[in-house]
Amino acid sequence: MGERKHKKRMILSFAALAIFCILGAELMACRVAEPALYEEIVAPVRRGAEALRQTGEAAWEGVCQTGSTIWTGVRETATSAAESLGAWWEEVTAPPPEDDVALALAEPELTPPRELLDPLVSDIITRNGVEYLTGGGVDIVYYAQTDQARAEQKYGTDPLSTHGCGPTAMAMAVSSLTDTTVDPEEMARVCVDGGYWCKGHGSYLSIVQGVAKTYGLECEALDPAALNEDALLTRLTNGEVAVALVGSGHFTKNGHFILLRGVTLGGDILVADPASRDRSLIPWELSLILDELSSSRTNGAPLWILSRSMDAPE
Repeated sequence: MGERKHKKRMILSFAALAIFCILGAELMACRVAEPALYEEIVAPVRRGAEALRQTGEAAWEGVCQTGSTIWTGVRETATSAAESLGAWWEEVTAPPPEDDVALALAEPELTPPRELLDPLVSDIITRNGVEYLTGGGVDIVYYAQTDQARAEQKYGTDPLSTHGCGPTAMAMAVSSLTDTTVDPEEMARVCVDGGYWCKGHGSYLSIVQGVAKTYGLECEALDPAALNEDALLTRLTNGEVAVALVGSGHFTKNGHFILLRGVTLGGDILVADPASRDRSLIPWELSLILDELSSSRTNGAPLWILSRSMDAPE
């Protein structure tokens, strides 16, 4: 019988302790969310505790000491958790470093330096409902992020038409260099799933190497400071495609992805600009493009060259 009573007392003690802990946690939440209600609840308790303290009852002092220790522990734990949550929230909501993203679409600062090419040199033609840029080392499947068809499409929660130069450029590259055709809307979903979308800012620069790996393309970062220009021209002539991250100038006011898709007989660069058909049909001096490359130097930026994998079927 004595053992049964002892077990019963233990069960009741543990139950009381559990209730005390739960109430303590609830009070802490109330203290943060509803300070006025918290004060209304605990004020009578404080008055009662003060009255009992003044009576000098030793037993109550011991209980108060135990309760104070538990309360202090709960308060310290909750405070630490709140501080950690606050630090996490600041990290999540803080804007990313500007050198790690291609910012949203903006109008270029400068007007194009040249007129459109003769259509015999380069043009946009349609085959089986798909637009192609001709005249380069390889015909490029062309997508314009600014087309009316993109107006309702999303890049994460952002409009693809204003924030989607990254997935649109990569959709062109993948569709042109592999046997897989990917439109910008589908590529945008791939980029969101891959962690390349930067909410409100465009794309993280990891998008180029990440998408290339996903679709089996070779991707080589080129250092502008050590660039062999003749070698680059040769590679573009032979069907490789470069992704260039450009800064303010003739293509954008912020950061913008374009493709370098070939070379004219006069040595000018042909581009595929996801934000402009006209700029995609203008010859560009390589020196101008190199001068306007972004200053970012993360994830291989600002210049990558893409080619078919050695293992890819011809």
